Amino acid sequence: MIESRLPRYQWGQRVKATIDLHNDGSFPDAPAEGLLVSVGAAGEIVQVGRLGEANLPIYLVEFGERLVVGCLEEEISPL
Repeated sequence: MIESRLPRYQWGQRVKATIDLHNDGSFPDAPAEGLLVSVGAAGEIVQVGRLGEANLPIYLVEFGERLVVGCLEEEISPL
């Protein structure tokens, strides 16, 4: 069993994207591999969960109105 890692960030925390975030197929109305969020864009964590069998923290981050993207810790940093 993979040991779970405690989340580094918390719900409600303001963060920024550390890389460009592209559509991995999760957004059917956006082009495949299309840019969703540019590096440096600010957002707010609206939910913290776990990523499947890897048992890694995953963050749902709201970037602007109605754009919520799942992010790994390596893809965001605190504002």
